[in-house]
Amino acid sequence: MSEYKSVEQKAKFYNSYAWRKLSKHIKQRDNNECQECKRNGKVSIDTNEYSEKAKRKKIKLVVHHIKELEHHPELALDTDNLEVVCVDCHNKEHDRSFEKKINKWESDERW
Repeated sequence: MSEYKSVEQKAKFYNSYAWRKLSKHIKQRDNNECQECKRNGKVSIDTNEYSEKAKRKKIKLVVHHIKELEHHPELALDTDNLEVVCVDCHNKEHDRSFEKKINKWESDERW
């Protein structure tokens, strides 16, 4: 059984063929909809928007390990431990908060 504690170990796993193939399957299984939003009566779907800044498709949905990969490596590729969630729900699940930057020009009448 592999360990997924370091950034390098996790990167290797998430870049693996097995993970990419399985995450595509999970997105199809969950109809490209955030399952957490769905449980709360909302709809959050994937879009095909392109980010000029990042030079890639904007990430709206991710495949989430319900029981964290780091603590339950044996469930890394278990479909029952995976679900699709939007980036906002994923960040809430992992207690990540990103404060919105204050626009100092917002009240300027010229803008």
